[in-house]
Amino acid sequence: MTNPSPSLPPVSLAIVGAPYGNADGSNRLFEILLCKPGEEVSLRPEPRNKFDRNAIAVDSCRGVQIGYVTAERAPMLGTLLGRAEIRAVFQRRATFGAWIRVAFDGTVPELTPTMLVEHDEAAQAEPEFYPDEEWPDEEWPAEEWPQG
Repeated sequence: MTNPSPSLPPVSLAIVGAPYGNADGSNRLFEILLCKPGEEVSLRPEPRNKFDRNAIAVDSCRGVQIGYVTAERAPMLGTLLGRAEIRAVFQRRATFGAWIRVAFDGTVPELTPTMLVEHDEAAQAEPEFYPDEEWPDEEWPAEEWPQG
């Protein structure tokens, strides 16, 4: 695999859908409580998801689903899965579910102390993205995404 955009910076992504149970009976909220900052998480496309064919499930290091990447971010991330060396780690719990940190160059994303501090999230049930770096949508338009 190669990195399609070496300039694509690591990003923090909101993980939503935590209040819902998993098909196997496991509890996403309980699993989030078990997650520790820096633990690797896996990203799993769900092309047969009946609500969103671009859905990307997020599983803890124990293989238990903790939620989904938001619908706004899933299409671009899904395009990159399998084409870039994507690694992700659990960042922290949030009122709506969790945050994960994703890197696109094969390295384990680094977490800074600021990323571990809770912000005022009460006003946002499911935010679009973490308030640090901007996702480079304008720098890397959809027509330049890898095709597959």
